[in-house]
Amino acid sequence: MKKILIIQTAFIGDVILATPIIEKLHQQFPDAKLDFLLRKGNEALLKNHPFLHEVLIWNKKQNKTKNLFSTLQKIRHNKYDFVINCQRFFSTGILTAFSNGKEKIGFDKNPLSIFFTKKIKHKIADNQQFTHEVHRNHDLIKHLTDNQPALPKLYPSEANFQKVKKENRYVCIAPTSVWFTKQLPAEKWLELIEKLPTQQDIFLLGAPSDFDACENIKIKSNHTKIHNLAGKLNLLESAALMRDAKMNYVNDSAPLHLASAMNALVTGVFCSTVPSFGFTPLSSVRRVLETKEKLDCRPCGLHGLKACPKGHFKCSNIKF
Repeated sequence: MKKILIIQTAFIGDVILATPIIEKLHQQFPDAKLDFLLRKGNEALLKNHPFLHEVLIWNKKQNKTKNLFSTLQKIRHNKYDFVINCQRFFSTGILTAFSNGKEKIGFDKNPLSIFFTKKIKHKIADNQQFTHEVHRNHDLIKHLTDNQPALPKLYPSEANFQKVKKENRYVCIAPTSVWFTKQLPAEKWLELIEKLPTQQDIFLLGAPSDFDACENIKIKSNHTKIHNLAGKLNLLESAALMRDAKMNYVNDSAPLHLASAMNALVTGVFCSTVPSFGFTPLSSVRRVLETKEKLDCRPCGLHGLKACPKGHFKCSNIKF
C-alpha cells in the first residue's frame, strides 16, 4: 500500500486548488493512504473528505519554527512513498527535502529543489499563454497519473447542506478580500445589488473579520432582503450555500475557489490581478469580469496589495 503526502500550507484558495491532486491520486491509487499537510486554520476545509487518511496541521502562528521541525519529524516517521509539494517556499522545501520520502516532488523554483528527486518547471505565464493553477499542480503528478487534471472538490456533510437549505431562489455575494487591491469597492457591490430583483434573497458571505464591511453594504442598500452571514457559517457551510445559489458574485479570493469546488454558478471579479495568472473559476457556468480600460500598472503584482500603488485604483472600474 502506497503512502502519499500532499503539502499545501498557504491560504484557503491554495488548498482548494490542490484538491484535484487528491482526486486524481485516489483514482490512480485507490488503496493508497493519502495524507494532506496544511496550515492550522484551514483544516475544516478537508473535513469529511472521503479519500484522505489523515490531515496533518502545521501551526504557523505560534512557535512557527519549532512546529515546523516537529511536523518534519512526523513526516519522516510516516515514511512516505511520494511527497508532493505544491509550494515554492523555503519552509515547505525543508519538509520535502528532508522528508525521508522515496520520491520527493516539487517545483523548480523552490529554493531547496536541488534536494528533490523530481523537479517540475513552474510558470505563471509563458508568452501570455494561459496556465491554470490546477494544471500547474497536476504537472507534479502527471508522471504518476495521466495528462488530464481533475477539478477541485470539497465534501460538505449532509448537516452542512441542511443548515443552509433555502426554499426560495437566492444569490450570494462575497464582497471582501484580505487584500485591498483584490476587493471591489463597496459602492460597486451596491450598484450590483440595485440591479438584482427585490424579491430575491441576497446572502453576504465572509469571515468574522468581514462582518462590519458586509453590514455596511447591507445598511447602505435599499434592498430589503439582504442577510449578513459573515462569520456565521464555516467554510463547508458556505460552500454548501453557494452550490445552489442562482449566482455567486466573488472577488479573486477564496470564495471564488469555494464556488469552483462545488461547481456553483459564479461571477469572478478581477481588479489588480489578472485572469492569465491562472486562478480563474472552473465551474461549468462561470464568468470573469475585469476593467475594460488598458492600464499600464495592471497587474501590480501576483498577489493583492494593501493599497493601490498609484492611488487611483482604476482597475476596480468594473461594470456588472
